[in-house]
Amino acid sequence: MFRSIRNDIKVIFERDPAAQSVLEIFLCYPGFHAVRFHHLAHWLWTHDLRVLARFLSHISRTLTGIEIHPGATIGEGFFIDHGMGVVIGETAEIGNNVTLYHGVTLGGTSWNKGKRHPTLEDNVIVGTGAAILGAIRIGHDSKIGSGSVVNREVPPNSTVVGIPGRVVYREGNVYNDPTGVGGTPDPEGKAIKCLTEQIFALEKRVEELSKRLEETPLPAEARTGT
Repeated sequence: MFRSIRNDIKVIFERDPAAQSVLEIFLCYPGFHAVRFHHLAHWLWTHDLRVLARFLSHISRTLTGIEIHPGATIGEGFFIDHGMGVVIGETAEIGNNVTLYHGVTLGGTSWNKGKRHPTLEDNVIVGTGAAILGAIRIGHDSKIGSGSVVNREVPPNSTVVGIPGRVVYREGNVYNDPTGVGGTPDPEGKAIKCLTEQIFALEKRVEELSKRLEETPLPAEARTGT
């Protein structure tokens, strides 16, 4: 338990430049509190003390604004930044070194029992307000852009943006980007930029043709009107 707590504190210092001290983390970080509550609630859940586990989870939500179902499986190095409004469903599975920002939902799309929530592999970052829905897998070292809605599988080393989420492939380790979810590609913006450039090129071409027509002398028949 103490090793896990030390690791969680180390992770916060690595990923949140606003963290000033260990005491501040213990007193003022709801994501840290929610993860600690979840470890206990998950233990109760796996030992068939499910009502008590749900009650402890409910207390955690009331105190932190973060709802993690005690049945969810969470790996090491998990970090929730700010945290308000985060919801993690019962059958969600989260790998190691995953980061969630506030307002993230790992939700289900079915009322049937069984696996119905997403699986996040190692080193995934999920931006503010994103929703990942259904029993889908988000590949390792991927980023989900803020406000995206993802309901399809995401390959490793990818970036997803938009509603519905569209995959923009990306090589390398996501943590090479020191800004986390910053610098996320925008395929719609890129398309608009391409169209704008084509319009400017067409306008320039039309202007050149107009000047050429003005400079071209008229034939003799045209000048005499015959």
